[in-house]
Amino acid sequence: MKLTKTLIVAAVTATFGTGAHAQSSVTLYGSLDAGIAYINKVGGSPLWAQTSGVLSYNYWGLRGTEDLGAGNSAIFRLESGFNVGNGKLGEWLSAGAGQALFSRQAYVGLANDAYGTLTLGHQYDSVVDYLAPLSLAGKGVNLSAHPFNNDNIGAQYSVSNTVKYESPNFAGFHFGGQYGFSNSTNFADGRQWSVGAGYENGPLKIAAVYDQLNNNTAGALSGAVSADGEWIAAKNKRAFGVGANYTFGPATAGLLWTRTKYQGAATSDGVLSGGDLRFDNIEVNGVYGLMPALVLVGNYTFTYGKASHDGTSESLRWHSVAAGADYSFSKRTDVYLAGIYQHATGGDGLSVGSELGGTNFAGMLPASGTQNQLGVAVGIRHRF
Repeated sequence: MKLTKTLIVAAVTATFGTGAHAQSSVTLYGSLDAGIAYINKVGGSPLWAQTSGVLSYNYWGLRGTEDLGAGNSAIFRLESGFNVGNGKLGEWLSAGAGQALFSRQAYVGLANDAYGTLTLGHQYDSVVDYLAPLSLAGKGVNLSAHPFNNDNIGAQYSVSNTVKYESPNFAGFHFGGQYGFSNSTNFADGRQWSVGAGYENGPLKIAAVYDQLNNNTAGALSGAVSADGEWIAAKNKRAFGVGANYTFGPATAGLLWTRTKYQGAATSDGVLSGGDLRFDNIEVNGVYGLMPALVLVGNYTFTYGKASHDGTSESLRWHSVAAGADYSFSKRTDVYLAGIYQHATGGDGLSVGSELGGTNFAGMLPASGTQNQLGVAVGIRHRF
């Protein structure tokens, strides 16, 4: 395996025309996650299906660094998502971007031990960098991402044309932000920016973020995915949240809250056009190491939504419970059993009820067509 990886890296390095230096390194890495799932209701009927990425997304990537001396280094990352079931590019990523070769990340930059890291390219926002690691989705259960992935806790999309800064660690405190250019002559249309900060001291981790997409008149997608698989775009999107984790012995408990507002929201099929949406997500999660090879995980998320459309407004609610067990054969290979249940209410009075009133596991499972849905999956994961 080591020989194979070495040959692949050497071949890619030669292809990109880079020289080999003693102070440089290039690493090939990735994750493969596949399983079998039972979903009790899909359009009112049960479904057995082969799954891809229930726990971890499927991707492969190259990351590298070159030591420039005096505490400076050049860095890069290229990361491509795919569906292990059919081999297609992109998995649970926004439409269009999911068809790109390096749909997850593609950036290059400079790092300094004293001043931090500056990178340019296709990158994740501050929600993914700071708050997602405190959620169960960020700990490795993708199905537990919040309904519609409304806040991008599920890391289902990246931002193009981005400049990002990450500070060094100051006694446990660090901060950063990113700015996504619209690359348009209308400078403000479609630009996106976010900021985040985190603090870690022993068993305690806390973080806060703010994310904004301005005047999205070009129709760029804002990340949320509706119950029937249609994408929700918005003229303006604002998301902010806070979270904390505390570790005691073999257990870690987490709590976080996010609020996301979509102004001038529209679904890609035109069912919702010009409406306003708001989502509040409150998540409690936990991870417990029952033994060195066996880990138990679980969470409960309450999502309160409000939709306004054509002078009508209605409240929507989702109660989501996820649980799982993961057994490791080695540091790289593990098997898992995971399940999630969701109960949704509201939305029946809206003309967009079919879009917003049903169950939604961040778009990762087909719509149930009802207010209740249960999914159970068993699978295997290998990371390299």
